[in-house]
Amino acid sequence: MKYNGFIIALFAAILLAYFVPTALKNFPLEIIIDLGIALIFFFYGLKLAPTDLKLGFLNYPSHILIQLTTFVLFPLLTFLFIPVFEGGIQSDLWLAVFFLGVLPSTVSSSVVMVAIAKGNLPTAIFNASISGLIGILVTPLWLSLFLMKTGEFAILSIITKLLLQIVFPLLIGLLLQRFLGNLARKNSRILSLFDKSVIILIVYSSFSNSFNSNLFESIKTMDLLKISVIVVILFFVVYGSTGYICKLLGFNLRDTITVRFAGTKKSLVHGSVMAKIIFGSTASLGLLLLPIMLYHILQLLLVAVFAERYRKQWIKNGELE
Repeated sequence: MKYNGFIIALFAAILLAYFVPTALKNFPLEIIIDLGIALIFFFYGLKLAPTDLKLGFLNYPSHILIQLTTFVLFPLLTFLFIPVFEGGIQSDLWLAVFFLGVLPSTVSSSVVMVAIAKGNLPTAIFNASISGLIGILVTPLWLSLFLMKTGEFAILSIITKLLLQIVFPLLIGLLLQRFLGNLARKNSRILSLFDKSVIILIVYSSFSNSFNSNLFESIKTMDLLKISVIVVILFFVVYGSTGYICKLLGFNLRDTITVRFAGTKKSLVHGSVMAKIIFGSTASLGLLLLPIMLYHILQLLLVAVFAERYRKQWIKNGELE
């Protein structure tokens, strides 16, 4: 899988943060990351193809189900795990799981997997694109329900940061799309490499702060095991639930594939970026990213397997050569 290099780089960044947390101390890392975040969403705006969005726009039953799964079902499922953490909703570990639950879907990997499985590609592209836009508003609103009371969540400050680092660059990208859009889409692989490089820097910076503050020393092995098990459970519950709902609603196989793949995906890019903007450079940022990274790896591996199964099913049925 072409994602292997990125996954290895993520683990390498964590190891570097553990052994050499001051490796990049001579660089203005915070400024570089902030600029990188703005450029990620500027390029995101450039790459949004209006024709692809128009093709998938009318399939509204699938859109509604995918977005409800991403921003309602998934977050609500995380509530079931409150009792397993000491401190309940006050637990940083549960908050990390909840943060995973309220994130938008991925863009590139979601579309790629739907294409392999021969699902409804225009619908996948539309929802992958629109999910990131919805998440800019919905993710902070979900978090505000639990953090406003603790004083850790200054909503006006968060909105300002989101506008400056995400919304404005995105709008500029959309405005310049008619001039630079085709160039950006032709060089999407290079831009994807840039995105991943920024995420690796965020991961390194986050885990460096966590290791410097000895945050992980206070976390028990059992707690890390809990997070790992919860991540697996969340994936399979959402994957199974979406399949069952699609069957009840009479969705065809192509739409079912798209709903299941898009509904189960969570974006490491958006998660890393939003965590950095919302929580700054706090020591707990590394902990917040842990469930997202575990889920990212899990979703890539499992959805790749399921995509190949669907592809073989089409071939077996004689509908795909």
